[in-house]
Amino acid sequence: MFDQQITFIYVSDLGRSALFYEQTVGLELVLVQPAGCRIYRSSGSSYLGLCRNRPDRQSPGDGLVLCLVTADVDNHYARISAAGADCDGAPRLNETYGIYHFYFRDPDGHLLEVQRFEDPAWAGER
Repeated sequence: MFDQQITFIYVSDLGRSALFYEQTVGLELVLVQPAGCRIYRSSGSSYLGLCRNRPDRQSPGDGLVLCLVTADVDNHYARISAAGADCDGAPRLNETYGIYHFYFRDPDGHLLEVQRFEDPAWAGER
C-alpha cells in the first residue's frame, strides 16, 4: 500500500483552473511548485495537482474521471451548480453501480464526479 496519492491534470490556464478548484470545488491548496503546478488536498492523503499545460501532454478527454467521494452529495451539488459549473443534472441514484452522484466539468473540460456509495460492500472509509 502507498502512503499518499496525487492525480495530476494539465490545464490551459492555471489561474482560471486554480480559481475553479479553490472556489467552485472547494479544495484546499497545500503547495505551489515553481514549475507551474499547484497541489490541492482532496481528502486525508489524496491530492489533485494542477499543472500548466505542456506541449508533450495531451488532454485525456473523457478517459479520466476525477471522483470525489462524500456523504453530502446534495450540498456539494448545490454549491457547485450555484457557482455556475457545467453540471449534467441533479444528483441521482445509479442502481447499476450502487452510487448516488452527479458529474460536472472544469474549465478545460475534465470530467469530475461527486458520489456517495450506497453499496454496503464498499470498503472505503465512511
